[in-house]
Amino acid sequence: MCGRYALYHPMPELRNQFNVPDDGFAFGARYNLAPGQVAPLIRADSAGNRSFLLALWGLIPSWAKVTETLPKPINAKAETAAIEPMFRQAFRQSRVLVPADAFYEWKTVAGQKLPYLIHLKDGEPFAMGGLLEFWKGSAGEVATFTILTTAANALMAEIHHRMPVIIRPENYAEWLDPSVNDVNQLHTLIAPYAEHDMEAYAVSEQVNSPANEGAELVQRVQTGGN
Repeated sequence: MCGRYALYHPMPELRNQFNVPDDGFAFGARYNLAPGQVAPLIRADSAGNRSFLLALWGLIPSWAKVTETLPKPINAKAETAAIEPMFRQAFRQSRVLVPADAFYEWKTVAGQKLPYLIHLKDGEPFAMGGLLEFWKGSAGEVATFTILTTAANALMAEIHHRMPVIIRPENYAEWLDPSVNDVNQLHTLIAPYAEHDMEAYAVSEQVNSPANEGAELVQRVQTGGN
């Protein structure tokens, strides 16, 4: 799964990395983005033009009538999203990129869950595959999203059996294209990311609380096994 992540590269670098024109959108560095919080996404229109938007992490489908008791999933299994009622419309028509510098996962060691940070070895930001929905309530329209997950690669399997889908740069345009709705074609884009391009290390347990923020959360710490 993916229940916490970080995004701290400056906006000019993110625009360059993801080929998004400068329209004045701004978002400050975050080291502990958590479910229920607002985060930036990247989407594209039918002409392929990309833009940032803010959305709430925890998907509410557009068809939902009552949301108080409705689950608001932060993750969706990529293997089944195309057929599950909660996700199938967005999987075919409203896919987004969720920019990140790293994500966190918790490894169980001697009965204790220890946080690990996972990022690309080259330190560059990457894009997780996401699904976007707009839900309209009494207070107006709300943008919400979920992050797709897939089976863990060899690196992640040491920590957890699932990992977020990471979309490769050469596949961004295809993933974002709303006219692409062939499920088999889309499934070729969501295989587990190559483990040799990733790195994982233990971080401070301060990341356990969404109330904690700051660059110290992404710093490597020593564990009893190191």
